[in-house]
Amino acid sequence: MSATLPLAQADAPLPAARRDIAPLLLVPAAVLAALPFMSLPTWITLTVAGLAMGMMIFIMASGLTLVFGLMSVLNFGHGAFVSVGAFTATFVLLPMRGWLEMDSLLANLGVLGLAVLLAMVVTALLGWAFERVVIMPVYGQHLKQILITMGGMIVSEQLINVIWGSEQIALPLPAALRGAVFLGEAAIEKYRLLAVVVGLVVFAAMFVTLNRTKIGLLIRAGVENGEMVEALGYRIRRLFVGVFAAGSALAGLGGVMWGLYKETLVAHMGSEIMVLTFIVIIIGGLGSVGGCFIGSLLIALVANYAGFLAPKVALVSNIALMIAVLLWRPAGLYSKGRH
Repeated sequence: MSATLPLAQADAPLPAARRDIAPLLLVPAAVLAALPFMSLPTWITLTVAGLAMGMMIFIMASGLTLVFGLMSVLNFGHGAFVSVGAFTATFVLLPMRGWLEMDSLLANLGVLGLAVLLAMVVTALLGWAFERVVIMPVYGQHLKQILITMGGMIVSEQLINVIWGSEQIALPLPAALRGAVFLGEAAIEKYRLLAVVVGLVVFAAMFVTLNRTKIGLLIRAGVENGEMVEALGYRIRRLFVGVFAAGSALAGLGGVMWGLYKETLVAHMGSEIMVLTFIVIIIGGLGSVGGCFIGSLLIALVANYAGFLAPKVALVSNIALMIAVLLWRPAGLYSKGRH
């Protein structure tokens, strides 16, 4: 009888892991906390604008957080893919400007889709080459990674100036995405709604890939223990290259979205957004896509609310938010050891 008891216990299902829901409450808490300090229409407008900005930041930062978590690579040149993606899109958007001026949502989205596809293909190939040539020789050497990837960023900016010129390039919104829709007295820009939808689609696709596919299982296992994955016979280096290329493609998509959001392209736009993306992945926790998503929304919402209520505070709101989160959880909202 006593001999069968351990076997019965061994066959019992493992207890379900406790889900950490505290970080999930931060975004609703921030949204509700801002409501008493402004009118309802203003609150709705700022909230949707913050969500749209957060989604675009997430698209640009999500690939970087996977590269950090899986490959332990400090890629300060990630912003180069943002800039290259945005400028590559001009090969489609500028020659087909007549289609963008048509008051047809279908025609506008078709041109945007073609531009995004070209940008993602080019940045994925560039990311593959960057990893093979620049990153691979300095694996495990973080100081050299910082120096060499920052050098790559500078070189990319100069190449953009050579190919596209040093002047700003105007990138107006498509005709069907200009203006706003009204929810009562609250004005919500059409393009911001599109940004929210695209961001949610990207997050859903990444969530399904990481949690419902074999590749996602290998990526998550590689983040936790890459040596064990290699010991099981999987070629983790190929997975590294694929993740790096996918992260670069997402940066290209984010660059197109961000360029249309600003309606102006400059060569250093990627380096400007890099500080924000690093703050996001530090807040979210290295290697955590969910943490990156929450961090992106928090950063954008707090910046929008602070910009309206206290413009001077808005200048330091990102740093203040990062400090507050790290004082609470030094490893970020969702570190490798907390799920």
